[in-house]
Amino acid sequence: MTQIIKEGGKTIIKTGARIDTMNASQFEQDIQPALADGGVNLEMDCTDLTYIASSGLRIIQKTMRVVMQQKGEFKMVNVSPEVYKVLAMTGFTKFMKVEKKA
Repeated sequence: MTQIIKEGGKTIIKTGARIDTMNASQFEQDIQPALADGGVNLEMDCTDLTYIASSGLRIIQKTMRVVMQQKGEFKMVNVSPEVYKVLAMTGFTKFMKVEKKA
């Protein structure tokens, strides 16, 4: 389940455990209000995220593009080693901020 949290000047998107083909469209719908609300400083909290499919990667890329067009900042935080590995293999870590779990 996706949660949107406003904190100071940023918007935090807290993901569920999985972003896959079964729930990717729902995830995209869940985060639309954050983008429409001028969410130019987005932080995706991936504390609970254990799996991401290519459909989820497409949504993240699309979200990042929207934020960049608005001259904002987008980053993923608390990323597990498994999810980080997927992001690194697909090149996401080269063009966006990704912070591993502490």
